[in-house]
Amino acid sequence: MGARIKELRKSLGLTQQEFADRLKIKRGTVAQWEIERNEPIDAVVNLICREFHVNEAWLRGGTGEMFIEQTRDEEIAAFIGKVQENPDDTFKKQLISVLAHLTEDQWVFLEQKAKELVGENEKANQ
Repeated sequence: MGARIKELRKSLGLTQQEFADRLKIKRGTVAQWEIERNEPIDAVVNLICREFHVNEAWLRGGTGEMFIEQTRDEEIAAFIGKVQENPDDTFKKQLISVLAHLTEDQWVFLEQKAKELVGENEKANQ
């Protein structure tokens, strides 16, 4: 399991410290897992799967895909949940609050601008 935890962490682009911070554990614990000195307890395996949307069968035994596919609604709910967990009044919270109060005309305008931004990004990446 240690090799899969390391593979997961690297695929997420996280350092051991960042991975540990997300799980609210110590960096050394992650290092111990990765060198297979210790294995996470079941509760932590469940936490890893929930936090990073990992397929438990893959994490425990290498079976199936690394990640569980989420619906758009699940992705949105997870994002908002993470934003709500942060006690600071972050830009993300402010943006969600603004979005919650938009009129229908403002939503139409925002959709148009978002499509323009996507088009500009696609051109820049060609």
